[in-house]
Amino acid sequence: MRIQIEERVLHFRQPAGTSRGVYTERRIWLLRVSDGAAVGIGECAPLPDLSCDDIPNYAEVLRRFCDGVEQMGAIDYEAMRDYPSMLFGLETAMLNLQSGERLFDTPFSRGEQGIPINGLVWMGTFDEMQQRIEQKLEQGFRCVKLKIGAIDFARELELLERIRQRFGPREVQLRVDANGAFPYDEALYKLELLSQYALHSIEQPIKAGQWGNMAELCRDAPLRIALDEELIGVNDPGQKRQLLNIIRPAYIILKPSLHGGMMGVREWVDIASDMGIGSWVTSALESNVGLNAVAQLCSALYGDALTMPQGLGTGQLFTDNIPMPLEIRGDQLWITKRS
Repeated sequence: MRIQIEERVLHFRQPAGTSRGVYTERRIWLLRVSDGAAVGIGECAPLPDLSCDDIPNYAEVLRRFCDGVEQMGAIDYEAMRDYPSMLFGLETAMLNLQSGERLFDTPFSRGEQGIPINGLVWMGTFDEMQQRIEQKLEQGFRCVKLKIGAIDFARELELLERIRQRFGPREVQLRVDANGAFPYDEALYKLELLSQYALHSIEQPIKAGQWGNMAELCRDAPLRIALDEELIGVNDPGQKRQLLNIIRPAYIILKPSLHGGMMGVREWVDIASDMGIGSWVTSALESNVGLNAVAQLCSALYGDALTMPQGLGTGQLFTDNIPMPLEIRGDQLWITKRS
């Protein structure tokens, strides 16, 4: 078995703004695993200043793990717990090598069923965000997620109010993602203001690492809270259970590249389900290679229960994306059947 590594830089069609900054390009590492007869491809895509394995010697450490897989013919999952983006890339490549294009045998992977997804509205000026919202609604999305925390909060409330003046919560589901932008002493007040717009949920209202404060918000806020960044770096199963037991969020949002690869995401879903905590899966700005793997994993995780919109609408972000048989039809992601 041989593993080749290719470093590549992808370029966003338009700047992707979050409360942590603006992305204009995306660095990824593609893995190609060969056994002499077939080749499997995977993607390692750490997010700068966010992934727990965003390290200066990333390529060197990735090469060492790939050398280990070459020698053993298998992944050392325990050794890779703290390197989720690398683990996800190797898991994907090995599955692709063994199973071909259909990583998991599901109706989605067979091209028989789509996955419902939300329309993502990136941060921008008021006019830019309003235009992007209109585009998502015109495209047929009935679940829209807005990145908030970058422009004036009153203007963000105005955007939500305009949507609700036209569409009730049964017509359009609204989610917001603060990426930890709210100071804790302002968070409850802001969540109360947001709740008047019948939002489905808010992601990560305060910065990660404040378990006690987040637990209080989850208990007292009139709005369901979902954890995202809070889960990064929590890779031990016992710690996962402890975090969820203390905070008790309504939902957790899972990205394999950030939250433990495929193995780690399965652990999170199982632990959360035991506690009555909901979950959904999103991509982490990977190329179509990673997006395809995340979507197929999602279909395998939830099966017939896959009715909640997932965060998988990122395949058109890059000017130089990698072609894969994925397409968005209305508000669903599909794998296109090959003729």
